[in-house]
Amino acid sequence: MNEFSYLFLLFLFLTTATQLWLSWRQQAHVAAHRPKVPEAFSGMLSLEQHHKAADYTITKVRFGRLELFLGLALLLILTLGGGLNWADKQLVALGHSELVTGTLVIVAVTLFSSIVSIPAALYSTFVIEERFGFNNSTMATFWLDRLKGLVLSLLIGVPLVMAVLWVMQSLGEYWWITAWVALTAFSLLITWIYPQIIAPLFNSFEPLEEGEVAERVKSLLSRTGFQSNGVYVMDGSRRSGHGNAYFTGFGNNKRIVFFDTLLKQLSAEQIEAVLAHELGHFKKRHIIKGFILSAAMSLAGFAILAWLMKNAWFYTGLGVEQSSTYMALILFVLISPAFTYFLSPALSWVSRKHEFEADAFAANQSGGRHLVSALITLYRENASTLTPDALHSLFYDSHPPASIRIRHLEEIDHGAA
Repeated sequence: MNEFSYLFLLFLFLTTATQLWLSWRQQAHVAAHRPKVPEAFSGMLSLEQHHKAADYTITKVRFGRLELFLGLALLLILTLGGGLNWADKQLVALGHSELVTGTLVIVAVTLFSSIVSIPAALYSTFVIEERFGFNNSTMATFWLDRLKGLVLSLLIGVPLVMAVLWVMQSLGEYWWITAWVALTAFSLLITWIYPQIIAPLFNSFEPLEEGEVAERVKSLLSRTGFQSNGVYVMDGSRRSGHGNAYFTGFGNNKRIVFFDTLLKQLSAEQIEAVLAHELGHFKKRHIIKGFILSAAMSLAGFAILAWLMKNAWFYTGLGVEQSSTYMALILFVLISPAFTYFLSPALSWVSRKHEFEADAFAANQSGGRHLVSALITLYRENASTLTPDALHSLFYDSHPPASIRIRHLEEIDHGAA
């Protein structure tokens, strides 16, 4: 243990304590507002539906605390507990080059972490989601998804890890700039190929059938000048009862995707409003802004890593005896969340600002009332709480709370009138 060990433990304690405090606040706030439907939503959903949303939220919050403790235990075992140091010694003894050894260590740690997370994923899917009527997945689908994800991670992740480690070992003091450029380019490539190569490995996608919804979608795309590579329906109901819609890809490979559950839950006008909101993100350049922010944070992260890896105290302070490029990378990835957690409100603020702008765009294109009714339907069907704790929401919610978001849309409509 050295000074950096105590600094790490301090940030880990502050982060964990804050997460627990916010968790208890969320549970208490939702429970306190459970008995009565909020006045702003009176008549829009039943007391039974409101109770379901509260119970679902509280159940997930409680389970989240268990996951928090399990994650904390795993982190401490791998670092100060000597887990990484032990794994490093075992794999170094095989006699491979530093590049191969580093890749093996990273793959081993990643696989171990994934295996440890499986019980929580099983419980979340087949107990919590099942209890509230959202799970449509089977054990066969669950394990097949895990297998596909593992194979895909190995096929994509191993070459990427080897490339990054080679850059770290071979390109001198400013390796981090080259690594950042390579990782950014790789991210763009994955985003571009995702719609046609990766996503179909897990779900089936069919073109949106002709009808009122398709006509409204075509009209909206035409008047907003959005060019896409098609509008598709995904079989989301094969795994879950939750509904959603999203854009994927970029450039000439953009796609609009609706969950089949969403099409069953919303009317044609509501679907148009939801799509208008998503188009608002595109028209306001939120996708590009988000990518630039993410890239800037990655660049800062690589620069910090380049400094840390030169210092022996970084390794010894985290339970690792022998310094190496690959161990620096693993340690940095593992401990970064403890040091960056308190940036969450700032990132949420940026995201919420974008959501308000996209809502305003949707209100101007399809009418705010249709988006309001669509949102209320989605809150109801997805059992999303309408009464989140403000501080918890500030840290964790990328979207504004329901009451604030809907009031904002109603003000836009009143202003237009």
